Amino acid sequence: MPTTAPAAHAFADVTASESTLRRFLHGLPGVDAVGLEARAASLGTRSIKTTAKAYAIDLAISMIDLTTLEGADTPGKVRALAAKAVNPDPTDRTTPTTAAVCVYPDMVATAKAALKGSGVKVASVATAFPAGRAALPVKLADTADAIAAGADEIDMVIDRGAFLAGRYLEVFEQIAAIKAECGDRARLKVIFETGELSTYDNIRRASWLGMIAGADFIKTSTGKVAVNATPANTLLMLEAVRDFRAQTGVQIGVKPAGGIRNTKEAIKFLVLVNETAGADWLDNHWFRFGASSLLNDLLMQRQKLATGHYSGPDYVTVD
Repeated sequence: MPTTAPAAHAFADVTASESTLRRFLHGLPGVDAVGLEARAASLGTRSIKTTAKAYAIDLAISMIDLTTLEGADTPGKVRALAAKAVNPDPTDRTTPTTAAVCVYPDMVATAKAALKGSGVKVASVATAFPAGRAALPVKLADTADAIAAGADEIDMVIDRGAFLAGRYLEVFEQIAAIKAECGDRARLKVIFETGELSTYDNIRRASWLGMIAGADFIKTSTGKVAVNATPANTLLMLEAVRDFRAQTGVQIGVKPAGGIRNTKEAIKFLVLVNETAGADWLDNHWFRFGASSLLNDLLMQRQKLATGHYSGPDYVTVD
């Protein structure tokens, strides 16, 4: 299976200095915003037949990072979320498990214990989530604490202020340092907060910067700002991972997060994956949904396909 290990070495000349990194990132092809949005909209109109829809729903469920990132999170809430991740529909044991449960670092041990033996991963946000405004030693300690508690995956946030100010090497070095802290113990997802990056060109630059620095996944958003995952920004990131693999042989995952709330939207994103990056990404090792409310709608649509009638929200658990 492809890894990210060779990426930093392959781009050593690019990351040798601020000027060489800037030259590379600003030398990437400019994004045709109109064309990008038109293609994303066009792919979103694809119709899916019943048998394909059933497959897509199960695939989408298996790709969810079931998430709770609230100040009011309690061990009881995290255990309930873990139980739902393992057994999303108690009335139908054929329902797939979700990919992971995503929590704050202090809830990792609780989630790990609740998920023991299930195969569901524990993902933890880190690095001063969601703003990413902290000194590197603080970010490293945040990451180390989450891994020590049992996190299988780390969802870090970049310093958008540094990126937007053009301090690309600083952002690169922070991602690389967090990746080194993760080592082989945890996969690293790098969150760009695309809604704060202002332009599609910046999203393309951030995608390549994250991949060069060692990201195992690139992720759109924290879910804490007004603009989160959109078909257009996800399409752009899918193009980036496709082109990166073509150039380096290294495969990187993609995780749209925030704002994907129903089955119709989730299926549109799966079409984007298939038509842009290809079938190799149609697996939860390479594509995830960061979501909380999405799972319930997928379950209701799954029940409708199985029974012929729409069960409604009273037949699924409330997160």
